[in-house]
Amino acid sequence: MEEKKTPALAAERFAEAVGIMARLRAPDGCPWDREQTFDTIKRHTLEETYEVFDAIERRSWPELKDELGDLLLQVLFYAQMAEEAGYFSIDEVVENLNAKLIRRHPHIFGDVSAEDADTVLRNWEAIKKEEKAGKGREDGLLAEVPRSMPAVVEAAKLGSKAAKVGFDWPDVRGLVAKIEEESRELAVEVAAGDREKIEEEFGDLMFTAVNLSRHLKVDAEQALRAANAKFRARFAAMEKAAGGSVDGLTAAQLEELWTEAKKA
Repeated sequence: MEEKKTPALAAERFAEAVGIMARLRAPDGCPWDREQTFDTIKRHTLEETYEVFDAIERRSWPELKDELGDLLLQVLFYAQMAEEAGYFSIDEVVENLNAKLIRRHPHIFGDVSAEDADTVLRNWEAIKKEEKAGKGREDGLLAEVPRSMPAVVEAAKLGSKAAKVGFDWPDVRGLVAKIEEESRELAVEVAAGDREKIEEEFGDLMFTAVNLSRHLKVDAEQALRAANAKFRARFAAMEKAAGGSVDGLTAAQLEELWTEAKKA
């Protein structure tokens, strides 16, 4: 008989995972797990996050199940190390999450009305602002956007935060014009050969492009990943058409293969 899935069973298995992590970090546990720190685990967390994205994009649900487990492992790892250091425990992490979910969904757990997603988001931001005020933080509007996140995501969040107080381009046309302006400025610096200025202007161009995606309601990260996938497919088609490798072909031959790959 198939085992019935219940919240109690899920809680039991979560507790088992917490116990396994504690065992791995114990004095007689796994040597590799024991020597890890918050800083050494960070890169694994980033890798696992992108592997979750990849499984979703490929609609590979069995792989997604595994990747979500790997991502959960990162949470357990950080929480175990934090408990060992006396910072907090996994219980407090879950307790804090539960309280936050309830607090930020007053239209579900309270008496606030929210008939659409936009209203929910406005309520969410207002509650977050109250939470920050309650902690006595006086950081600027953009301070809560982590500097450590991927640059494309950071740019989108910075633009979105600034837009909430009216600091934004009025429409898509203004952004398109700004991209043209930044492109011209980049071309000037490329001609001058100033590497530092080239990097600066290229950054300005990318920042503007990300904000254009925000106005178009396009996820810049996902759009770029889709473009990457398209490039992979077309380059593979070029290699196949060339008999397995394009190494040694002339620029004209490569361009011809690329043109044919785009038609496929």
